[in-house]
Amino acid sequence: MSNADEDNGNGEAEGRLRMRPSNSNISDDQEPFMGIKVRRKASLFREYLGDYIDVPSHPFLIKILQKQGDKRVLFADKVLRVTGSGKMKGCVLMITDLAIYVIDPEIDALKRRVALEAVEKICLSELSDNFFAIIIPKEYDLLMASTRKTEIVTVMVEATKSASDFELEVAFSNRFEYNAASDLVKEIQFEQVQGGVKTRILRK
Repeated sequence: MSNADEDNGNGEAEGRLRMRPSNSNISDDQEPFMGIKVRRKASLFREYLGDYIDVPSHPFLIKILQKQGDKRVLFADKVLRVTGSGKMKGCVLMITDLAIYVIDPEIDALKRRVALEAVEKICLSELSDNFFAIIIPKEYDLLMASTRKTEIVTVMVEATKSASDFELEVAFSNRFEYNAASDLVKEIQFEQVQGGVKTRILRK
């Protein structure tokens, strides 16, 4: 366990939106991880389902997707987002063939949409924690945590390559900087300790 410290509604809609199939098995030695990442045994040979919240059953999500023109949902699940102040807040992360969506499930509000082409890279530690940072140079970055991090990274790499032939960089380091806000740079540090991984978030 990682600890972060601060120092459809209807059949018609469902038919138009294609959900990621559940027959994908991606093993530990496949890209984009290439054996660098220390992986939990539970994540090895895990069957990926893609949609863990049943998107077609949420009219609000369907409305967002139809408005934006997205045709295929590749991943959807509840995750934790680290706010600019360092607090952990629950949200829904949805990845489509075109963009990343961050949604507040408590008030059914779209908090952010980021086009896949705007993402420069994804940063991860080399340890078995749940954190990942989505680096977006022209905006501020996203620092999140999910037990399905491996699937999220794999989906984003595949989606970006499919949409633009751009090879999304996946960078591994036990300390890296990210823009927590447009004018706020922080550094996240990871350390292997007895019983798990210690995570610290520091203001630069």
